[in-house]
Amino acid sequence: MQTGTQDGTRLTGPPGLSAAEARERHRRGEGNVAVSASSRSYGRILRTNVFSFFNVILFTIGAALLALGRYSDAFTSVGLGLVNAAISAVQEIRAKRKLDRLQLLARGTVTVVRDGADTEVPPEEVVRGDVLRLRPGAQVVVDGPVLSGRLEVDESLLTGESEALPKADGEDLLSGSFVVGGEGLQLARDVGAGSYAGRLTAEARRASTDRTPLQRRIDFVVRLVMLLVLLMSVTILAQAALEGFTLVRTVQTTAVLSGLVPYGLFFLVAVAYTVGAAKSAGRGALVQQVNAVESVSNVDVVCTDKTGTLTTGRLSLAALTPVGPLDDAAVRRLLGTMAAGVGAPNLTSAALAAALPAQAPAEVREEVPFSSSLRWSALRTADGVLVLGAPDALAPRLTGPPPGAPVRELTGQGLRVLVFARAAADAPLRDAAGRAALPPLEPLALVALADELRPDVVDTLARLTADGIAVKVVSGDDPATVAALARQAGLEPGEPVAGPALQDLPEDRLDALVDRTTVFGRIAPEQKEQLVDALRRRGAYVAMVGDGVNDARALKRAHVGVAMAGGSAVTRDVADIVLTGDSLGALLPAAHEGRRIITGISTSMQVFLARVGTQGLVILAVTMLGLGFPYSPANVGLTLLTVGVPTLFLTAWARPSAPDPHLLTTLWRFVVPAMLVTAAGGVAVYARHYRELLDAFSDADGPPGFLDAFEAYTGLSSDDVGFAEAAATIGAQTALSTFVSYAAFLLILFLKPPNRWFAAWTRPDGDRRPALLVAVLVVVFSAGLFWPAFTDYFGLTGAAEPVFQTVVPSLVLWFAVLTAAYRFRLLERALGLTGPLSPPPGPDAGPRAERRPGRGRGARAA
Repeated sequence: MQTGTQDGTRLTGPPGLSAAEARERHRRGEGNVAVSASSRSYGRILRTNVFSFFNVILFTIGAALLALGRYSDAFTSVGLGLVNAAISAVQEIRAKRKLDRLQLLARGTVTVVRDGADTEVPPEEVVRGDVLRLRPGAQVVVDGPVLSGRLEVDESLLTGESEALPKADGEDLLSGSFVVGGEGLQLARDVGAGSYAGRLTAEARRASTDRTPLQRRIDFVVRLVMLLVLLMSVTILAQAALEGFTLVRTVQTTAVLSGLVPYGLFFLVAVAYTVGAAKSAGRGALVQQVNAVESVSNVDVVCTDKTGTLTTGRLSLAALTPVGPLDDAAVRRLLGTMAAGVGAPNLTSAALAAALPAQAPAEVREEVPFSSSLRWSALRTADGVLVLGAPDALAPRLTGPPPGAPVRELTGQGLRVLVFARAAADAPLRDAAGRAALPPLEPLALVALADELRPDVVDTLARLTADGIAVKVVSGDDPATVAALARQAGLEPGEPVAGPALQDLPEDRLDALVDRTTVFGRIAPEQKEQLVDALRRRGAYVAMVGDGVNDARALKRAHVGVAMAGGSAVTRDVADIVLTGDSLGALLPAAHEGRRIITGISTSMQVFLARVGTQGLVILAVTMLGLGFPYSPANVGLTLLTVGVPTLFLTAWARPSAPDPHLLTTLWRFVVPAMLVTAAGGVAVYARHYRELLDAFSDADGPPGFLDAFEAYTGLSSDDVGFAEAAATIGAQTALSTFVSYAAFLLILFLKPPNRWFAAWTRPDGDRRPALLVAVLVVVFSAGLFWPAFTDYFGLTGAAEPVFQTVVPSLVLWFAVLTAAYRFRLLERALGLTGPLSPPPGPDAGPRAERRPGRGRGARAA
């Protein structure tokens, strides 16, 4: 078989497969089929999230409560678990659908030789052994050698190398690259999952999301709480068995204890991430993995590719230096004429045409197009023969001394240097065999081209550096070129390192070298992943920014993978964040939003854990005193008002601050005093009302309607055994829930003090909204105590004068004691954990919050 090329020569090659052979090979599984999905099925996702261990416990309790007719209790116990399961399942299904759509190879058709003739087929119908014809603009869809012809191939998306590479007979082509010049035949050797594209796609399909530092801390706290709840449950239920608790009482007790687990935290985190992702998307950062909006705020090292990330992928004219007889204006006119007359424009001609527009279209009489094998191009026009090429390629045909010194100087600045020359008008451009050949040349000028930096790169990198975030440039280009570009972008490149120098280094030496180096060149895709691993071993929190397929594995390995919207489909799909405007500066607002989320959720965790700790201590203390169980499942539902609503607003109103590396320490310093003081007050209120009610029921001269009201509350007759204890328990539960609810509202004022009277834990930050929220909640809760529908739903008795006579003084004492505990750090001093008193911590931070070394992030990054 023969096929024609652009210069008229003939290519010879095998006739290819027959259509029958291709069908048989496809049937045997030798087709170029897309890599199959490896993510979990929809059914498994739903089963995992809905029937988790803790949800099963809640569902069991809910079923028992439903069987006993306790519908509101069942709804209260199971509702949050179902909501969290739904949110988690939806997020995972969304991620699965994104991964399943992942395809490296572009859709379209390819040309194969079947039965000796060219045939257009979809990429997935190519089979092993097929012969493919490749022309400029075609994507290589399989791996295999060139059978005949010469090709110019762009492998920048695979290797990061920006220059087109020549491929001759016997040299391998990789799937995912593009043909930019020449024509040839390729043998399909590796197809489907066995091809380079298939292997990269399989790597990209791995669902490997890192949990963020905040998620790990929340997980630790929740697991610790659950362990304590389990121990409490075993103890209390064992006591219930010994005392002969009824089935209803046992199920209700179990529901209350399971409600101590702060499931609402997961719901709050999901909502905060979703809102943060929406805000970041409006600022140019599309968040595909919801926790990335928080994760990016922890980043202290940014690794970025060069081409397409720091640069636009285009070239610009940096300098034009005449070296011949013509002046600058004449050289510019001739060079502009040549750039406008090129038949197949490329990056170089586009840059020159933009900088040196021709006054009129040139009449091209003959053209030798640029190729990486020639490394020069030529045009014959009315002005003569104009030649543009690499200095070393043109040097043998130049007249006069070679311009070596100025070329080296410009090259040292990271610029691409070309020589512009001319020949006699009748000088031939081909030899006797028709091959392109250079005539004697007169040098006219040195042309220096620079990679075009993105407009905001210099400012963005300066702001990242000012915030203590190290920036490392990782590229497949020459290290000296990358270093020069980094210097233009405002970085101090130091001593650049080439990829081969990293091979065979011991792990400790590799880690040390990566830690101190800023610029890396000639880096293979696998080495990018190794660089990220080395940084992670050094304790860095790494973001990887890239746009090509060669960056995909490194993006997956980094804590935060960031892709440019103009990059490859694979990189966009595997990234946690996609910069929709191809602007690295969009990372800064995303980090700002992440810091705001961390601050809000950290504050909310303090509220959640204070509630959990208080309830747990009250249950233990009341049980030890031998009094009735202090909570019903309906009482626990009040946490929606006392914890759920406030934390949603506090998270939404949070202001960004640097992540607190000692968050757990800050939590216990706030939560432990709050739960101890609140639990002590709550137990005192509960015990007093319990005893007073028991005494009242034994007094035959009680208030009118007193017994009738409690008979309605308990569903028992005053003559029934256990009536007095049941009635006293309900009345005491009302007093306890009232005290704890008001205390929970006031606790928000300690976290967000409106003035100095509440500034015992932290200083006022000027935000009056939390105080207004507290006022609204107090009014709503107080009004609800006089509304039968409200009290019935939450298992409370009607508002009674004795309750408020006890609760109000107790709240005043509670406020005074808690203020002293925070202001004078009484708990820490009692435990010997502090020295001299220090001023209270600033807003939105725990006491004496510290930053990790080198992590100088502040509001400036926003």
